[in-house]
Amino acid sequence: MKRAIFPGSFDPVTLGHFDIIKRGSELFDEIIVAIGINADKNYMFTIEERVKFIEDAFQNDPKVKVLTYEGLTVDFCKEVDADFILRGLRNPADFEFEKAIAHTNRQLSNMETVFLLTAAGTSFISSSIVRDVIRNKGDYTGLVPDSVRF
Repeated sequence: MKRAIFPGSFDPVTLGHFDIIKRGSELFDEIIVAIGINADKNYMFTIEERVKFIEDAFQNDPKVKVLTYEGLTVDFCKEVDADFILRGLRNPADFEFEKAIAHTNRQLSNMETVFLLTAAGTSFISSSIVRDVIRNKGDYTGLVPDSVRF
């Protein structure tokens, strides 16, 4: 079984994330959406809300699971017996940042990272933009899956 984790904070999950997870589930037997917990970060949504947003968005897809973790992503990969780390790329800046992390992960654990380019229609969406729209009472509904509507 080819299992990949898709790590992130998902605060909140966006249509860009949704697209990468959906397309990744066509490549792998199982995708674990791995929500990292970082005590130093100030999240807009609780961990329970973020888990629910993703579980609800993929409730009809048995290949997608949602778990939380703390610590190094490569250690979590070993814990859940994942073969790959899945990451989405929106732009060249994402690539440079993600490339450094992928090289470090490979050095630490020989873990391979698979990159998928985001769809053109979602390449501008980031969780930080969505949070800003929400904070300023803008219409965020075209940026997130239906499960994030509140």
